[in-house]
Amino acid sequence: MELTNLNRDKKRRKSSIDISTMVYGKVPPQARELEEAVLGAIMLEKSAFDSVTDVNLKPECFYVEAHQLIFKAMQDMQLRGIPIDILTVVEELKKKEQLDLVGGPYYVTKLTNTVVSTANIDAHARIILQKFIQRELIRISGEIIGDAYEDSTDVFDLLDDSETKMFNITNNYLKKNFEDIGNVLAKTVNRIDELRTKEEDVSGVPSGFTSLDRITYGWQPTDLIILAARPSVGKTAFALNLARNAALNPVKPTAVGFFSLEMSASQLVQRILSAESEIMLEKISRGKLEEHEYKQLHAKGIKRLETAPLYIDDTAALNIFEFRAKARRLVNKHNVGIIIIDYLQLMSGSGDRNSNREQEISTISRNLKALAKELNIPIIALSQLSRAVETRKESKMPQLSDLRESGAIEQDADMVMFIYRPEYYEVMNNEMGESTKGETHIRIAKHRNGSLDTIKLRALLHIQKFEEFDDNNPSDFMGGGNWKPIGPTPAPGAGGGGNEGGRFFVQGSKMNSGNFDEGFDEQAPF
Repeated sequence: MELTNLNRDKKRRKSSIDISTMVYGKVPPQARELEEAVLGAIMLEKSAFDSVTDVNLKPECFYVEAHQLIFKAMQDMQLRGIPIDILTVVEELKKKEQLDLVGGPYYVTKLTNTVVSTANIDAHARIILQKFIQRELIRISGEIIGDAYEDSTDVFDLLDDSETKMFNITNNYLKKNFEDIGNVLAKTVNRIDELRTKEEDVSGVPSGFTSLDRITYGWQPTDLIILAARPSVGKTAFALNLARNAALNPVKPTAVGFFSLEMSASQLVQRILSAESEIMLEKISRGKLEEHEYKQLHAKGIKRLETAPLYIDDTAALNIFEFRAKARRLVNKHNVGIIIIDYLQLMSGSGDRNSNREQEISTISRNLKALAKELNIPIIALSQLSRAVETRKESKMPQLSDLRESGAIEQDADMVMFIYRPEYYEVMNNEMGESTKGETHIRIAKHRNGSLDTIKLRALLHIQKFEEFDDNNPSDFMGGGNWKPIGPTPAPGAGGGGNEGGRFFVQGSKMNSGNFDEGFDEQAPF
């Protein structure tokens, strides 16, 4: 009987909960004495507030509410250029009607008594910040645990929300320190030496167009590039060409992240297949392929693209916080070297109901530039232009002022490019009387680290492809029914366009062009 009772007591002791392991039984991380020391040092030493600001200490970083109010008063005084000492701080708190909340003049005066020396204020401020970050991590972890138990919570939304909250801590409270010019100089010289020994001129991500790379030297890391045009000019087609050229570059293949807020991933892949296999998009989208075209689609399109490092996200109404989380995962997991967004105006910002659309776009463009710097990759964002381009009586060539909804876009961007096609505005012949069919101007209107110029490409929108413009070769777009073959002519009896020898052109019948954003050439070769 006694043995049974002894065993029962042992079981009870084993099942008891260790209260010290319970999160809610612990005191949050804090450093009250250091908070007092920092506030006291600021009132004693004139330069102390600047040292604290460099650490990025903010009112909410203090654990004691009275200390938050005192530090906020000091911040406001600093902004207005008022000297900070015991008397001025007490007076400021009086004006704010917060003096009694912090403990009166006696408590403010007492803060200076805890200061032994102001020499270590920088280290003290960093410890306060560390304690605050610990408290924030505890708070965020608790919210994540609570949300994770909710069956109605979408797990991917939970992941994005968790990453966003973690990023906000890093972005808002952990800042880079100054770098000595000697260190930066050494890095810069090494970079210059590295570029000197390179045989190719392209130092960034190649665009695939020699004339464009000659100006940009490729898309450079940390750059935000804006590609703007009116609807149906060819923004998406050109952006897909840039993505395809980067991913399939024979010398410098680069993984590409493509975010499409307008089209589905399937539609984008159809366009890429059309450009790669040189088969009409109309035929691919409808599945009306001849046998030789189907073989050509597999040989030139599918086989090359199935292993290409191209990652597509077609989430509609993507907000900037979700985009940042996804972009970081792409870079960390797949080593993505460039990101393209189609298009900027379809993204949503912070969701603040009090902000207008222009402020929201400004927030998005600032975040995109900050993300490009953080990830050290170029980001290309497509953008719409306002109707002002079409209402102008003079030249229809877009200008920086035509960027839609926000002037902040041109301020944040390192490069702004415009797509202009004369035939879009029914300019069918140039000054020399030559046809402008397919002629496309890529105008670099802003280039923070290089020259401004306008290059000419030829748009083959029936196959969603852009090529270098050759003045000596009027191209396959010259009117009439006499199409010229591109590439060597096949032997008699050879199959239509399925051979590797080249592309053949016959006069096409008129087809409905309303299904495609960039339009469709009525006499397109196929």
